[in-house]
Amino acid sequence: MELACPHCLAVNRVPDARLGDAPKCGQCGKALLPGQPVELTAASFDRFIARAGLPVLVDFWADWCGPCKMMAPVFQQVAGELASQVRFAKVDTEAHPQVSMRHHIRGIPTLILFRNGAEVARTSGAMDAFALKRWLAAH
Repeated sequence: MELACPHCLAVNRVPDARLGDAPKCGQCGKALLPGQPVELTAASFDRFIARAGLPVLVDFWADWCGPCKMMAPVFQQVAGELASQVRFAKVDTEAHPQVSMRHHIRGIPTLILFRNGAEVARTSGAMDAFALKRWLAAH
């Protein structure tokens, strides 16, 4: 499987059987699956989504959003639990409005699940860890 490094965006080949072994980037040496959400920018979004290797769940959020702040620890927790199955990323809609406009974000928090670079599911609103894992399992 090819995985984009969340730090330098270099593409790394990792055998599927080794995903749980904390693989590191061959270019920068940092963790490929850090178990925490990756902050994406307008510059990194497309490359990371297209070459993520695993499904990517993106949280579109803003600092002023109360439900976004409530959901942040849940998103962090589930990212750690499912690190070798799903990649978790965040996009600050205030800092990168072009990304949120391109994906037609009308309310936040909005979660979009991508597979092979394409959107496969989306939901809006905060949820607890159980609901988030159930939603991911359904898609």
